[in-house]
Amino acid sequence: MALLLREAEVAELLPMADAIEAVEEAFRLLGEGQAVNRSRVRLQAGEAILHVMSAGLPPAGVMGLKTYSSVRGRTRFVVLLFDVGTGELLAMMEADRLGQIRTGAASGVATRHLARPDAGVVGLLGSGWQARGQLLAVAAVRKLRRVQVWSPNAERCARFCREMTAALDCEVRPASGPEAVVRGAEILVTATNARTPVLQGAWLQPGTHINAVGSNFAQRQEVDEETVDRSALVVVDSKEQARIEAGDLLPAIARGLLSWEQVHELSEVVTGALGRPDPAEAITLFESQGVALEDVAVAARLYARAREAGAGEPLTLVP
Repeated sequence: MALLLREAEVAELLPMADAIEAVEEAFRLLGEGQAVNRSRVRLQAGEAILHVMSAGLPPAGVMGLKTYSSVRGRTRFVVLLFDVGTGELLAMMEADRLGQIRTGAASGVATRHLARPDAGVVGLLGSGWQARGQLLAVAAVRKLRRVQVWSPNAERCARFCREMTAALDCEVRPASGPEAVVRGAEILVTATNARTPVLQGAWLQPGTHINAVGSNFAQRQEVDEETVDRSALVVVDSKEQARIEAGDLLPAIARGLLSWEQVHELSEVVTGALGRPDPAEAITLFESQGVALEDVAVAARLYARAREAGAGEPLTLVP
C-alpha cells in the first residue's frame, strides 16, 4: 500500500545530513552509469506552467518524478516514488519542504568537495525559503565561524538572521549590501529570484567557492559574467538541463568567456574524476539548476524513514 506523506512529516523525517548523504550517493551512481536523470520540461497553459522532471535509481530500487504547478505566483509541488521492480506506486509526497532540503543538499555536496577545507565565513545573498536550506547544508559540511546576509527586505533579513543564529549556534548577521556580503566570505551563496546579477565578479576574493541556486530560467541571472570568467572550475548538476535554463552561464557562453566543454557535472566531482583545482586561490562555482535525481534520492530516503517510523497515511489505488 502506498503512503501519502505531508509537509510536516517531510520536515520531521528528513534531516539535512541524511539528505546530503542521499544526494551524494545518487550522483556517485550517476557518474558510474547506474542512475538516470531527465531534464525538466515546462508546459505553458494560459497563465499556468506545469513543470515535470524524472529520474531513476535502480540500485536503490526506485524511480520517480516531481511535478509542480505555478499559477499567479503560487507553486504546488508533488513527488511520486515508484518501485522499479513492480512498477507499484510507493509514495506520494508533498514536496515544498523536500525541494528546499534537496536543493540545499546538492549545495552541501558541492561545498564538501569544492570549498577550501578551512572555509568558515559564509556570505549569503537572499533570506527566503531556499536560503534556509542552503545555510543548513553548508553548516553540515563546514564549521562556520560567521555568516553575513543581505536581501532587499531589511526586516525579513533581520528576522532570518535571528532565526538562523539560534538554529546554528553561530553568528548570522545582516550586511549593509551585496558587496559587504562578499567581503571576507570564503563560501558564497546566491539564493534569490533576481533577474539581473546581484553578485559581481570584481568583488570576489581568491579561493572563494560559490553556490548559485536561484537561476533556473534562461531569463534569470544572479551572477555576472565576470564571476563566471574568474571561476577556475564551473560545475553543474546536469549539463543537459543547464544548456536549457542556466541563466547565469548562458550570457558568458554567448560571449565566448566559457564553453560547454569547460563545464563539468557534479557526478564527476563526487566520483573523484575532478577535485578542487590548485592553487588554493582558485575560485569555484557550482551552478545549481535542481534536478530530479536529487528529488528521487531524498524521496527514497524519506520513504524508508517513514516506513521505519510508521508515518504517513495509507493511499489505496485501484490495482
